[in-house]
Amino acid sequence: MNKVFLSVIVLCLPLLAEAAGGGNNEYIVHAPINLDDKVSLQRGAQIFVNNCLGCHSAQYMRYGRVAEDLGIPPEIMRENMMFTTDRIGDTMHTAMPGDLGKKWFGVVPPDLTLVARVRGEDWLYSYLTNFYEDESRPWGVNNHVFPDVAMPHVLSNMEMELGEDKFNEAMADLTNYMVYMAEPIRAERERLGVYVLIFLAVLAVPVYFLNKEYWKDIH
Repeated sequence: MNKVFLSVIVLCLPLLAEAAGGGNNEYIVHAPINLDDKVSLQRGAQIFVNNCLGCHSAQYMRYGRVAEDLGIPPEIMRENMMFTTDRIGDTMHTAMPGDLGKKWFGVVPPDLTLVARVRGEDWLYSYLTNFYEDESRPWGVNNHVFPDVAMPHVLSNMEMELGEDKFNEAMADLTNYMVYMAEPIRAERERLGVYVLIFLAVLAVPVYFLNKEYWKDIH
């Protein structure tokens, strides 16, 4: 595929997603993301595999990578978070066939590996916390951020059990994990970026004086 054409497609993904799913910016709020919070990421991973992976895949992420990055012992991962495979090196595929998903929801549930990069972390967090009852919809619910979305509110029981504040905290954990999943190297990249900036700031001092010394006799 032509590289220029591919670049254009990648840059247009957020616009395509907005056009396909609609949106309501009135309800978009800031997502409390902290990729250094391993406990939050672990909780988010557990919510994801228990509630999202039944219909959606994350086919570009491997269980082993999640376990290593988030500090989850392999035996805990196998016992509590692997329901579609016995091999920790496998990718995170859903057990639901695509044709069944289309029959139930009208569309095949999309892969969620990169959704946080395509939609944005604020959009994703706001979407997860903005379902409401709507008897006119097939599943009896709608969403302020994504009007007429085909997805049911699969986390409604969790919301009723936890209450709004605790539920929002859980959705922050889930969003945090999905942001990590979309770019596993992001936290390391940001940490390295700080060191690079410090190095450049320190290097600027001798470079300044070297430049001053070099030009002092040139008029």
